[in-house]
Amino acid sequence: MAKSSKLIAQSYSAAKSRYADMGVDTEAAMAALARIPISLHCWQGDDVGGFETSGGELSGGIAVTGNYPGKARTPDELRADLDKALSLIPGKHRLNLHAFYGEFGGVKVDRDQIEPKHFKGWVDWAKANGMGMDFNPTCFSHPKAADGFTLSHPKKGIRDFWIEHCIRSREIGAYMGKSLGSATVTNVWIPDGFKDTPVDRLAPRQRLEDSLDKVFAKPLSPKHHLDAVESKLFGIGSESYVVGSHEFYMGYAIKNQKVLCLDAGHFHPTEGIADKLSSALMFVPEILLHVSRGVRWDSDHVVTLDDALQAIANELVRNKLLARTHIGLDFFDASINRIAAWTIGTRNTLKALLIALLEPPALREAEKAGDLTGRLALMEDAKGLPWGAVWDAYCETQGVPAGNSWLAEVRSYEAAVLSKR
Repeated sequence: MAKSSKLIAQSYSAAKSRYADMGVDTEAAMAALARIPISLHCWQGDDVGGFETSGGELSGGIAVTGNYPGKARTPDELRADLDKALSLIPGKHRLNLHAFYGEFGGVKVDRDQIEPKHFKGWVDWAKANGMGMDFNPTCFSHPKAADGFTLSHPKKGIRDFWIEHCIRSREIGAYMGKSLGSATVTNVWIPDGFKDTPVDRLAPRQRLEDSLDKVFAKPLSPKHHLDAVESKLFGIGSESYVVGSHEFYMGYAIKNQKVLCLDAGHFHPTEGIADKLSSALMFVPEILLHVSRGVRWDSDHVVTLDDALQAIANELVRNKLLARTHIGLDFFDASINRIAAWTIGTRNTLKALLIALLEPPALREAEKAGDLTGRLALMEDAKGLPWGAVWDAYCETQGVPAGNSWLAEVRSYEAAVLSKR
């Protein structure tokens, strides 16, 4: 049941006083949260389908399960769904777009031929919403990726095709950043790898390095564009060997001072990425963080407010890493309402950041004083502080539904719009 504004105000007043007693300014925490943009991933809205004319099957070790009705079929439908999701999420955010979501006018445009003009509709939409954009070359779901290799392919002609695609993607990213006045992060992820154990692990990585060097050869203004590279532990069809491993991209990013993408679902199922943030940022300029949730072998479940997410948020806030971190989402679930998936995942990411911003300074003071007993006691007690009352107040100040009242709006939109698709 939705909370009334009066009850929210009363609860927030009590929470504000309690936090103040512990040296926490809740107003400052909410103001800081309002300055943190989350990049919503377009591919949750249509099950990673894209808008190319070929209509090829999803590949590259990516699988979307479920057949919940109402997925977006056109760019206009996808933008309308994003508008609805954004209206339910507090703050000002961004859009993360894949290259095969261009608007091609019903004409077949292969990926080595994409141009900024194919993304003008998205840029116009983002500009009207006062949003920045991020971008990704799409190195999967294509005949030239059918054998599981792209930038590290043994055939030069295939490599050259994907090199050109990535070069054009960078140019499109720079166009977006310049048009919107906010630097676009263009992230390179490829599915390359072997299902079974390879004999030669080195040669594909040498080819990948050479391809990346060619992709990044042309300097682009950091005011408009930033390059990122993303690793993965394994995927469907690349269980035994992935060319672009964490070690490979960590080395490449450090050597070439690129943005390093850390995806929360791309590591061992028991491995968290929170501890990697401070280590990596000692040696790379910035981090692209893909917030996801791994479950067993699958890396892309809707983000929940779990310990792994909270650990990431705490690390970013405690060590003042937010200014050098780009936060985006990366999950896809076709078993539930897709707008609800965006809303749940983004709101949970923001909740984790708010909890971190509300952390009492006494924890750090205890650690500096060598009082490790006090640190642990305070850390556990802080988990029971009334952050939920601050969250509800924040939602109200941002003009979006507090509590779970957003769900009624999603169901109303489903009845009026999604059910008719």
